Amino acid sequence: MADSNSTAEQITSEVQEALEKQIASLKREINKINRSLADRADDLAEQTNGFLDLASDRASRAAEQLRSRAHSVSEAVKENPGTVSSAMLIGGAVGLLVGLLIGQAESRRR
Repeated sequence: MADSNSTAEQITSEVQEALEKQIASLKREINKINRSLADRADDLAEQTNGFLDLASDRASRAAEQLRSRAHSVSEAVKENPGTVSSAMLIGGAVGLLVGLLIGQAESRRR
């Protein structure tokens, strides 16, 4: 009986030791995976920052160009108010004519 008790304790001890080794191995693997994920997250953060910087630069340049063009248009209007009002009047007249033509075409269909 003592012999079977000793054998059971030995088997239990061996199983426990094997499980502890497996757990230690799994912990090492998890640590490797965590480091790999952290490195990948750092790489993605750097890429994202690069994209954001690029987008910010492009938006700044586009805004500056828009300001410049708006200023040019504003100056042209100040220098030639008659030309601008004539262009708007002609544009309005063309729009009115197009609207009338479309209205007549619709009434003829009915």
